[in-house]
Amino acid sequence: MKRFDGQVALVTGGARRIGAVVARTLATAGYRIAIHANHSIAEAEVLAAELTAAGSPSLALVADVRDETAVAHAVDAVHRTYDRIDALVNCAAIWRAQRLEAATADDLREHFAVNTLGTFLFCQHVGRIMVDQPSGGAIVNIGDWAIARPYLDHAAYFASKGSIPTLTRTFAVELASRNPNIRVNAILPGPVLLPADLSPADRAEAIAGTLLKREGNPQNIADTVLFLVANDFITGVNLAVDGGRTIAP
Repeated sequence: MKRFDGQVALVTGGARRIGAVVARTLATAGYRIAIHANHSIAEAEVLAAELTAAGSPSLALVADVRDETAVAHAVDAVHRTYDRIDALVNCAAIWRAQRLEAATADDLREHFAVNTLGTFLFCQHVGRIMVDQPSGGAIVNIGDWAIARPYLDHAAYFASKGSIPTLTRTFAVELASRNPNIRVNAILPGPVLLPADLSPADRAEAIAGTLLKREGNPQNIADTVLFLVANDFITGVNLAVDGGRTIAP
């Protein structure tokens, strides 16, 4: 496995779920970790202490991803602490089940503010730092396979996540034009972390919808993040990690 000793990775939404697995995986590969959280800052601090004790210097920081000033301050805090940011992984997101008839303009605005605007702002502010680094850097955004085949009751969520592939390609073009050592890619996860309260029937249906006939796990996503930050000839790619769910008949 390629080592990234001394390099720095910022993981948004890194305190829980997929983000925490990504943070641990990057730390194991040698990165120093900045764990971003909003409401889960206490969990982020526990994880940062765990990683630091294991030999990977880490810090936790809080920011509302909807607030440009807060994002700028968080990115600046990471840069001041470590003097570099080599990787950014945007895991922060919200999703709510809601019938279309009940969705309001505010629901849509909130999903876009967190899932789209938040990703954009972190790419923009970290990208500015990477532009000035001779080594550039790597950005990985987290989207969703189901933007290709949306399911019911998540219209606001899918509208916001549908922006991620275009946002990813746009930043790949923009940042590489300023520093060709910057790469931007996205992962589109499939059923890797099904809700705990999902009914057995719905869980079985989700698994049956994959070509591989099994559920994935967050480590599948973290391993793909590691692959994308390590491979220096991939950019502008939106990679489905979904057990074949996107193309399953």
